[in-house]
Amino acid sequence: MDEPPEEEQATSRGNAAPSRPADAERGAGTILMGALSLLALLLVASAVLLLQAASAASKAATAADLAALAAADTARGLSSGEPCAAASAVAGQHGAVVEACEIGATGVGTAVVRVSVGVPGLLPDAGGRARAGPPP
Repeated sequence: MDEPPEEEQATSRGNAAPSRPADAERGAGTILMGALSLLALLLVASAVLLLQAASAASKAATAADLAALAAADTARGLSSGEPCAAASAVAGQHGAVVEACEIGATGVGTAVVRVSVGVPGLLPDAGGRARAGPPP
């Protein structure tokens, strides 16, 4: 004897809810994997931006330190020339631009230099500040 189809069996047993076809959730794994791939892509992009910011900040700090040392050496007479010009030259060699240069503001033979380094992409410019010379 032939058995009735599943839908008829479900209703004959008293189940009011019709049974779902077996392929009702077909493609759900594809959507889940797509969402997980998008999340992974966002995490990688965030990590790249964070590394780019850290690298630019380190570059700015190094350029500020070296520019301040060059300016202080020039201000103390250890090198010839103008202190802020020496700071600008050293900062330029390290890909930075001097934004402020103060000579003798914190004591004789001292230099305080503030530089910025341009960051390509979405991030703002990185800045660095350094003081060089004898102790205050």
